[in-house]
Amino acid sequence: MRIAFYAPMKPPDHPVPSGDRAMARLLLKALAHGGHDVVLASRFRTWQSLPDHSRQARLAVLGERLAARLARRYAALPQRERPQAWLTYHLYYKAPDFIGPVVAERLGIPYLLIEASLAYKRAGGSWDVGHRAALAAVEAAHTVMQINPEDAECIPPETRQSMFPAFLDGAGDRRAMAERSRLRDALAARWQLPLDCPWIVAVAMMREDVKLASYRILADALSGLTALPWRLLLVGDGPARPAVEAAFARALGEASARVRYLGIVPQAAVAEPLAAADLYAWPSINEAYGMALLEAQACGLAVVSGDRPGVAAILRDGETGFLVPTGQVQPFAAALQRLLSDPALCRKMGAAAAANAAQRHDLAAAADALSAVLREAVR
Repeated sequence: MRIAFYAPMKPPDHPVPSGDRAMARLLLKALAHGGHDVVLASRFRTWQSLPDHSRQARLAVLGERLAARLARRYAALPQRERPQAWLTYHLYYKAPDFIGPVVAERLGIPYLLIEASLAYKRAGGSWDVGHRAALAAVEAAHTVMQINPEDAECIPPETRQSMFPAFLDGAGDRRAMAERSRLRDALAARWQLPLDCPWIVAVAMMREDVKLASYRILADALSGLTALPWRLLLVGDGPARPAVEAAFARALGEASARVRYLGIVPQAAVAEPLAAADLYAWPSINEAYGMALLEAQACGLAVVSGDRPGVAAILRDGETGFLVPTGQVQPFAAALQRLLSDPALCRKMGAAAAANAAQRHDLAAAADALSAVLREAVR
C-alpha cells in the first residue's frame, strides 16, 4: 500500500535527537516492514514552543497553500502511483496538521492519525489557531491510533480510536545485551567507572522545562543514597546542562563526582550505555510514554519511573520495575534503594523487562497492528 507520511512536530530526518523523531523513524520502519511503500509527504514544521497568534495564522495560510499544491501534484500522478492513505504522526495544538486533511479529502483517501491529543482549554486563547486545526484534523480522521492512554481521554467519543503500543526495533538492543561485558569494560575504561558497583543510567535532553525538573528530582533522590555504592551515567545534552550539573552538585556535594556526563550519543549507539548499566532511573515529569524507558527495558534494565499513564502502558509495576508517584522525591529514592540493595531483584526485573519489550513492544507486532488499521481504512 502507498502511504503519505507526515510529522508536523518534527520530520523524521530532523537533525536534533528526540524521542519524537525516534518514534517517527520507527513508524517508517514498521510500515516498510509491513510491505508498504511510504513517502515523506512534507517536512513543513508547524511546531512552536510559545504562543504567537500571528505566526500560527501565517503557518495556517502556508499550510493551506502547500496542501493545495501537494494535492494537485498527487492528482496528476497515475492512479497506481498516488497515495492510498495519509498518516500523520503526533498532532496537538502546538503542532497541528494544516496539510493532511485537505490532501486526503481532495484525493478521496482515508486520513489517519497516530498519537493525537486535544486541549479544550486552549480554545479561544493564544493557542486558538492550533487548537482549532488539531480539532479539525481529529474530526477528519478515519481512525486515531493512540500510544498514550491519556491522549485517548480527550478525543471526542464519536471518534474511532484504537490503542497502539509504543514499540522499537529491538534487534540492536539484543545485540548490545549479548555484548554487555565488553561494553561495560569499554565504558569503565573511558569514564573511570568501577566495575564492582551498580551503574544507574538516564537518557534525556537537557532543557529548561520538565526535563530539568526530572533531573532535579533524580539528583535529590540520589542525595539520600550516598551510603550505597553507585555511579550515574547521564546520556544527553542541551542548553540546560549547566543547570543540570548545578542540581547534582547542590544535591550530592562531593558525591557529585560519581556522575558521568556522556553527552549526546547517536541513536544507533544509545543501546551501548544502556546494556552496560544495571538500572534505569527517570522521574518522568509530564512524560508521554518515554521511548528511552522502553529501550532501557529492551536492553534488560529494571526501570524506576514516575507513574504516568503512558509510562504505565509500557512498564509493568513490580515486574519490570517500579512506578512511583510522579514528582515525589522520597518514593523515588525508596524504589532506587530497594533495587540498589538487592542486585538479584534488579537482575530479575531486568530479565522480565527484556521479555516484556520483546513480546509486547517489538517492530513485527507494530507492523501487523498498523497494517490491520490501514487495510480496514482503505477498504
